[in-house]
Amino acid sequence: MNFGISTFVTDDGIDPVSLARAIEERGFASLVIAEHTHIPASRESAYPGGGELPSIYYRTLDPFVTLAAAAAVTSTIELFTGIALLIQRDPITTAKEAASIDLISGGRFVFGVGAGWNLEELRNHGTDPKTRGALLDERIEAIKALWTTEPAEYHGRFVDFDPSYLRPKPVRRPHPPIYIGGDSDATVKRVVRHDAGWISNPLPVERLSARIDQMRQGAGHDVPLAMFGAPVEHDYWRATEELGFDQLALILPTKPLDESLRLLDDYAAKVQRYRG
Repeated sequence: MNFGISTFVTDDGIDPVSLARAIEERGFASLVIAEHTHIPASRESAYPGGGELPSIYYRTLDPFVTLAAAAAVTSTIELFTGIALLIQRDPITTAKEAASIDLISGGRFVFGVGAGWNLEELRNHGTDPKTRGALLDERIEAIKALWTTEPAEYHGRFVDFDPSYLRPKPVRRPHPPIYIGGDSDATVKRVVRHDAGWISNPLPVERLSARIDQMRQGAGHDVPLAMFGAPVEHDYWRATEELGFDQLALILPTKPLDESLRLLDDYAAKVQRYRG
Protein backbone atom coordinates (compact mmCIF):
# COMPACT_ATOMS: atom_id res chain seq x y z
CA MET A 1 0.00 0.00 0.00
CA ASN A 2 1.26 3.44 -0.94
CA PHE A 3 0.93 6.57 1.15
CA GLY A 4 0.18 9.97 -0.31
CA ILE A 5 -0.77 13.37 1.04
CA SER A 6 -4.23 14.91 0.71
CA THR A 7 -4.93 18.52 1.52
CA PHE A 8 -6.67 21.77 0.70
CA VAL A 9 -4.12 24.05 -0.98
CA THR A 10 -5.15 27.63 -0.21
CA ASP A 11 -3.91 31.18 -0.52
CA ASP A 12 -2.72 31.28 3.10
CA GLY A 13 -1.00 27.90 3.48
CA ILE A 14 2.08 26.25 2.02
CA ASP A 15 2.43 27.02 -1.69
CA PRO A 16 1.88 24.18 -4.19
CA VAL A 17 5.47 24.13 -5.48
CA SER A 18 7.02 23.79 -2.01
CA LEU A 19 4.36 21.26 -1.03
CA ALA A 20 4.87 19.05 -4.08
CA ARG A 21 8.64 19.07 -3.71
CA ALA A 22 8.41 18.24 -0.01
CA ILE A 23 6.01 15.36 -0.62
CA GLU A 24 8.24 13.80 -3.25
CA GLU A 25 11.44 14.33 -1.24
CA ARG A 26 9.92 12.43 1.69
CA GLY A 27 8.98 9.43 -0.41
CA PHE A 28 5.24 9.85 -0.57
CA ALA A 29 3.44 8.50 -3.64
CA SER A 30 0.93 11.20 -4.47
CA LEU A 31 -0.52 14.65 -3.95
CA VAL A 32 -4.32 14.56 -3.73
CA ILE A 33 -6.11 17.90 -4.03
CA ALA A 34 -9.62 18.88 -2.96
CA GLU A 35 -11.84 21.22 -4.96
CA HIS A 36 -14.52 23.80 -4.25
CA THR A 37 -15.03 26.68 -6.63
CA HIS A 38 -16.69 28.83 -3.97
CA ILE A 39 -18.97 28.47 -0.96
CA PRO A 40 -22.26 30.38 -1.06
CA ALA A 41 -23.03 32.21 2.17
CA SER A 42 -26.23 30.33 2.99
CA ARG A 43 -27.48 27.74 5.43
CA GLU A 44 -27.31 25.06 2.75
CA SER A 45 -23.56 25.58 2.69
CA ALA A 46 -23.14 23.98 6.10
CA TYR A 47 -21.13 20.77 6.03
CA PRO A 48 -23.35 17.65 5.98
CA GLY A 49 -21.92 16.54 9.31
CA GLY A 50 -23.04 19.79 10.91
CA GLY A 51 -21.30 22.97 11.97
CA GLU A 52 -19.79 25.81 10.02
CA LEU A 53 -17.45 25.13 7.13
CA PRO A 54 -13.80 26.04 7.71
CA SER A 55 -12.48 28.75 5.42
CA ILE A 56 -10.28 26.24 3.55
CA TYR A 57 -13.39 25.22 1.63
CA TYR A 58 -13.68 28.56 -0.12
CA ARG A 59 -9.97 29.42 -0.22
CA THR A 60 -8.85 26.42 -2.26
CA LEU A 61 -6.73 27.05 -5.33
CA ASP A 62 -7.97 25.58 -8.58
CA PRO A 63 -6.92 21.91 -8.53
CA PHE A 64 -5.75 21.77 -12.15
CA VAL A 65 -3.58 24.87 -11.78
CA THR A 66 -2.21 23.47 -8.52
CA LEU A 67 -1.39 20.08 -10.02
CA ALA A 68 0.19 21.69 -13.10
CA ALA A 69 2.53 23.62 -10.80
CA ALA A 70 3.29 20.40 -8.93
CA ALA A 71 3.93 18.54 -12.19
CA ALA A 72 6.58 21.05 -13.21
CA VAL A 73 8.74 20.48 -10.12
CA THR A 74 8.33 16.72 -9.51
CA SER A 75 9.06 13.52 -11.39
CA THR A 76 7.54 10.60 -9.49
CA ILE A 77 4.43 11.48 -7.46
CA GLU A 78 0.96 10.94 -8.87
CA LEU A 79 -1.15 14.08 -9.25
CA PHE A 80 -4.65 13.28 -8.12
CA THR A 81 -7.87 15.33 -8.05
CA GLY A 82 -9.65 14.26 -4.92
CA ILE A 83 -12.24 15.08 -6.01
CA ALA A 84 -12.88 17.29 -9.01
CA LEU A 85 -16.50 18.42 -8.92
CA LEU A 86 -17.24 17.40 -12.47
CA ILE A 87 -20.90 18.38 -12.20
CA GLN A 88 -19.64 21.97 -11.96
CA ARG A 89 -17.18 21.74 -14.87
CA ASP A 90 -17.38 21.94 -18.64
CA PRO A 91 -16.35 18.46 -19.86
CA ILE A 92 -14.47 19.63 -22.96
CA THR A 93 -12.36 22.14 -21.05
CA THR A 94 -11.79 19.64 -18.24
CA ALA A 95 -10.69 16.94 -20.69
CA LYS A 96 -8.09 19.32 -22.11
CA GLU A 97 -6.87 20.50 -18.69
CA ALA A 98 -6.50 16.97 -17.38
CA ALA A 99 -4.75 15.69 -20.50
CA SER A 100 -2.41 18.69 -20.38
CA ILE A 101 -1.36 17.84 -16.82
CA ASP A 102 -0.89 14.21 -17.81
CA LEU A 103 1.34 15.30 -20.69
CA ILE A 104 3.36 17.79 -18.62
CA SER A 105 3.88 15.23 -15.87
CA GLY A 106 4.77 12.33 -18.15
CA GLY A 107 1.63 10.35 -17.38
CA ARG A 108 1.17 10.95 -13.64
CA PHE A 109 -2.35 12.39 -13.56
CA VAL A 110 -5.19 10.56 -11.77
CA PHE A 111 -8.77 11.75 -12.25
CA GLY A 112 -10.84 11.62 -9.08
CA VAL A 113 -14.38 12.92 -9.63
CA GLY A 114 -17.65 13.20 -7.77
CA ALA A 115 -21.13 14.66 -7.72
CA GLY A 116 -20.62 17.05 -4.79
CA TRP A 117 -22.78 17.72 -1.76
CA ASN A 118 -23.14 21.53 -1.55
CA LEU A 119 -26.48 22.15 -3.23
CA GLU A 120 -26.15 25.93 -3.50
CA GLU A 121 -22.67 25.59 -4.97
CA LEU A 122 -24.10 23.23 -7.61
CA ARG A 123 -26.98 25.55 -8.41
CA ASN A 124 -24.65 28.51 -8.92
CA HIS A 125 -23.08 26.51 -11.76
CA GLY A 126 -26.47 25.85 -13.34
CA THR A 127 -26.63 22.26 -12.08
CA ASP A 128 -29.92 20.83 -10.87
CA PRO A 129 -29.11 18.70 -7.81
CA LYS A 130 -31.83 16.25 -8.84
CA THR A 131 -29.99 15.36 -12.06
CA ARG A 132 -26.39 15.61 -10.85
CA GLY A 133 -25.85 11.84 -10.93
CA ALA A 134 -26.92 11.50 -14.57
CA LEU A 135 -24.90 14.61 -15.42
CA LEU A 136 -21.80 13.14 -13.78
CA ASP A 137 -22.20 9.91 -15.74
CA GLU A 138 -22.44 11.73 -19.06
CA ARG A 139 -19.49 13.99 -18.37
CA ILE A 140 -17.29 11.03 -17.42
CA GLU A 141 -18.29 9.26 -20.63
CA ALA A 142 -17.75 12.37 -22.74
CA ILE A 143 -14.28 13.01 -21.28
CA LYS A 144 -13.26 9.40 -21.89
CA ALA A 145 -14.39 9.78 -25.51
CA LEU A 146 -12.38 12.99 -25.92
CA TRP A 147 -9.30 11.31 -24.45
CA THR A 148 -9.45 8.14 -26.51
CA THR A 149 -10.94 8.90 -29.95
CA GLU A 150 -10.33 11.43 -32.70
CA PRO A 151 -12.52 12.95 -33.79
CA ALA A 152 -14.66 12.38 -30.70
CA GLU A 153 -18.38 12.90 -30.37
CA TYR A 154 -20.94 12.45 -27.63
CA HIS A 155 -24.71 12.72 -27.67
CA GLY A 156 -26.49 12.63 -24.34
CA ARG A 157 -29.24 14.42 -22.49
CA PHE A 158 -26.86 16.87 -20.81
CA VAL A 159 -23.68 16.65 -22.90
CA ASP A 160 -23.92 16.89 -26.67
CA PHE A 161 -21.22 17.65 -29.23
CA ASP A 162 -20.57 16.61 -32.81
CA PRO A 163 -17.29 15.04 -34.04
CA SER A 164 -14.47 17.20 -32.71
CA TYR A 165 -10.69 17.20 -32.49
CA LEU A 166 -9.11 17.69 -29.07
CA ARG A 167 -5.43 17.57 -28.21
CA PRO A 168 -3.37 16.78 -26.28
CA LYS A 169 -4.33 13.19 -25.65
CA PRO A 170 -3.25 11.77 -22.28
CA VAL A 171 0.07 9.95 -22.03
CA ARG A 172 -1.45 7.04 -20.10
CA ARG A 173 -3.37 4.59 -22.27
CA PRO A 174 -6.19 4.23 -22.78
CA HIS A 175 -6.60 7.17 -20.39
CA PRO A 176 -5.63 8.26 -16.86
CA PRO A 177 -7.13 6.21 -14.02
CA ILE A 178 -10.58 7.38 -12.96
CA TYR A 179 -11.72 7.19 -9.34
CA ILE A 180 -15.23 8.09 -8.24
CA GLY A 181 -15.98 9.52 -4.82
CA GLY A 182 -19.06 9.07 -2.68
CA ASP A 183 -20.67 6.76 -0.14
CA SER A 184 -23.97 5.53 -1.52
CA ASP A 185 -25.51 2.71 -3.52
CA ALA A 186 -25.48 5.07 -6.51
CA THR A 187 -21.72 5.51 -6.09
CA VAL A 188 -21.25 1.75 -6.09
CA LYS A 189 -23.22 1.42 -9.32
CA ARG A 190 -21.28 4.30 -10.88
CA VAL A 191 -17.90 2.75 -10.04
CA VAL A 192 -19.01 -0.49 -11.67
CA ARG A 193 -20.61 1.22 -14.67
CA HIS A 194 -17.49 3.18 -15.54
CA ASP A 195 -15.01 0.42 -14.62
CA ALA A 196 -13.48 2.96 -12.23
CA GLY A 197 -11.78 2.98 -8.87
CA TRP A 198 -13.28 4.26 -5.63
CA ILE A 199 -11.87 7.19 -3.67
CA SER A 200 -13.45 7.24 -0.24
CA ASN A 201 -13.42 9.43 2.80
CA PRO A 202 -12.05 7.91 6.04
CA LEU A 203 -15.20 5.97 6.90
CA PRO A 204 -15.45 3.37 9.66
CA VAL A 205 -13.79 0.12 8.64
CA GLU A 206 -17.07 -1.83 8.72
CA ARG A 207 -18.69 0.64 6.33
CA LEU A 208 -15.69 0.59 4.01
CA SER A 209 -15.79 -3.21 3.97
CA ALA A 210 -19.49 -3.30 3.08
CA ARG A 211 -19.05 -0.83 0.20
CA ILE A 212 -16.01 -2.65 -1.15
CA ASP A 213 -17.89 -5.96 -1.09
CA GLN A 214 -20.73 -4.34 -3.08
CA MET A 215 -18.31 -3.01 -5.68
CA ARG A 216 -16.43 -6.29 -6.05
CA GLN A 217 -19.66 -8.23 -6.44
CA GLY A 218 -20.97 -5.77 -9.03
CA ALA A 219 -17.74 -5.56 -11.01
CA GLY A 220 -16.80 -9.22 -10.72
CA HIS A 221 -13.24 -8.29 -9.81
CA ASP A 222 -11.21 -6.16 -7.40
CA VAL A 223 -11.73 -2.41 -7.66
CA PRO A 224 -8.84 0.06 -7.25
CA LEU A 225 -9.18 1.76 -3.85
CA ALA A 226 -7.83 5.09 -2.62
CA MET A 227 -8.66 7.38 0.27
CA PHE A 228 -8.67 11.15 0.74
CA GLY A 229 -8.13 12.39 4.28
CA ALA A 230 -6.82 9.25 5.94
CA PRO A 231 -5.96 9.71 9.61
CA VAL A 232 -2.41 9.25 10.82
CA GLU A 233 -3.17 6.08 12.77
CA HIS A 234 -1.33 2.77 12.35
CA ASP A 235 -4.32 0.64 13.34
CA TYR A 236 -6.51 2.30 10.72
CA TRP A 237 -3.79 1.89 8.10
CA ARG A 238 -3.50 -1.81 8.87
CA ALA A 239 -7.26 -2.32 8.64
CA THR A 240 -7.55 -0.51 5.30
CA GLU A 241 -4.55 -2.36 3.90
CA GLU A 242 -6.28 -5.63 4.77
CA LEU A 243 -9.36 -4.39 2.89
CA GLY A 244 -7.23 -3.97 -0.23
CA PHE A 245 -6.60 -0.23 -0.40
CA ASP A 246 -3.89 0.61 -2.91
CA GLN A 247 -3.27 4.08 -1.52
CA LEU A 248 -4.05 6.17 1.53
CA ALA A 249 -3.65 9.92 1.21
CA LEU A 250 -2.96 11.18 4.73
CA ILE A 251 -4.74 14.38 5.64
CA LEU A 252 -2.37 17.33 5.92
CA PRO A 253 -3.92 20.33 7.67
CA THR A 254 -3.59 23.58 5.75
CA LYS A 255 -0.70 25.33 7.47
CA PRO A 256 2.14 27.72 6.57
CA LEU A 257 5.36 26.41 5.05
CA ASP A 258 7.45 25.61 8.14
CA GLU A 259 4.65 23.92 10.03
CA SER A 260 3.65 21.90 6.97
CA LEU A 261 7.21 20.66 6.53
CA ARG A 262 7.38 19.60 10.18
CA LEU A 263 4.13 17.66 9.82
CA LEU A 264 5.38 15.96 6.66
CA ASP A 265 8.56 14.94 8.46
CA ASP A 266 6.45 13.46 11.24
CA TYR A 267 4.18 11.62 8.79
CA ALA A 268 7.15 10.21 6.88
CA ALA A 269 8.68 8.89 10.11
CA LYS A 270 5.40 7.24 11.08
CA VAL A 271 5.06 5.62 7.67
CA GLN A 272 8.61 4.30 7.98
CA ARG A 273 7.85 2.82 11.40
CA TYR A 274 4.66 1.23 10.06
CA ARG A 275 6.53 -0.39 7.20
CA GLY A 276 9.37 -1.46 9.42
